Amino acid sequence: MRHVGAIASRELRSFFVSPVAYVVLTMWSVLAGTFFLSSLIGFQEDLIRAQQFQALDALEQMNLNDGLILPFYGSMWIVLLFALPAITMGLFASEKANGTEELLLTSPVTIWEIVLGKFLAGVGFVSLMMAIVAFYPGLLFVYGDPEWGKTLSGLLGLFLVSVTYVSVGGFASALTRNQLVAFVLSLVLLLVIGMMLPFIVELGVARDALGSSSALADVMRYIGTGEHFEQLLRGLVDTRDLAYFAIVTATFLWLTKTALESVRWR
Repeated sequence: MRHVGAIASRELRSFFVSPVAYVVLTMWSVLAGTFFLSSLIGFQEDLIRAQQFQALDALEQMNLNDGLILPFYGSMWIVLLFALPAITMGLFASEKANGTEELLLTSPVTIWEIVLGKFLAGVGFVSLMMAIVAFYPGLLFVYGDPEWGKTLSGLLGLFLVSVTYVSVGGFASALTRNQLVAFVLSLVLLLVIGMMLPFIVELGVARDALGSSSALADVMRYIGTGEHFEQLLRGLVDTRDLAYFAIVTATFLWLTKTALESVRWR
């Protein structure tokens, strides 16, 4: 594994050779600022409304974490579904398109080193994205008094979701030489595990067909990212949720390795 760092460093630098990384970071920053301002205005309006109607119980329950930071993190999670495929689409597809895949696979590095190196490059990029997101809640600690635990837990959840989505995007990129196809495939996979499965469960399709305690409904609920992310947003750091992100990430890294190894048998 001694080549992982070199591969990760090379791949991370390559992100900034093309304009894609700059476009994604610019759009990410603009959207983060827009959603944070929107959440701030919404929280302020709710506060003023509660004061006008003398809703003392509502005023006691209102806080910056639930009323402002939680909606902000939730909005950025949706943006991740569309932003990360643009970053991961070229991880392996670009090697195939440029004709450097065979050279990479025949170099004195293992496939695991290649997979992990490119994966860590993606993690490094999303770490920069998380730093941008963290700036906005950080402002609240200057002018307000949110809870440190719930704020950091939500940020951790957003980071773990990002890392998991990088592994999914890497797998999609390893399946094709066309970056646009990799983008669409990654987006579809993320929409399925991020939103569609939880949505199906919420509609009760699985429960109505197979019973509320069916194994299929439980599996679909567990595979969906939303439930685990929401737990972290609430400040509940559970090993069950951490294990979910680790398992899904490891599974897609293994699938990526398998997809790359299949090239040698063609």
